[in-house]
Amino acid sequence: MAKIAGSEPKEERQMKAKFPGFKKCVAMMRARDPATQEDGFHWPRPHAGEHVHELIGEFGQEKDHGLRCWLLELIGLAKSPAAFEFLAGQLRSADERFRFWAISGLKNLDTKEARTLLWEARSYTFGSPAETETFRSELEAVLKQQS
Repeated sequence: MAKIAGSEPKEERQMKAKFPGFKKCVAMMRARDPATQEDGFHWPRPHAGEHVHELIGEFGQEKDHGLRCWLLELIGLAKSPAAFEFLAGQLRSADERFRFWAISGLKNLDTKEARTLLWEARSYTFGSPAETETFRSELEAVLKQQS
């Protein structure tokens, strides 16, 4: 059976097209149109390692919480040792979502240093017992996931 042109899933079509560049992707993530935002997030995923320093810089300047979470997720997907210190800092963030993406990123990094830090993080405490329990539950859930 012949494939109809344009019948592939959107992500598959997108990956076949040329990467528009890091700056263009960040601009797309800031667009008002949700589909454009999603495209801007998905384009740099396979290129995150090449742009880890730029991603960290954008995270530091960004005010929008959702976009900061996306940037943090991309930093974790980079699997770059250059992101270790940044992710380690976010592991102690006051923001629960930032902590989650830091855990995920450190697990993806999968270096001895990252694994040791995640092991030590099991003893971290936060502002309330409930917040500490949530952190520990998320930590254990992420660590149990298959890579």
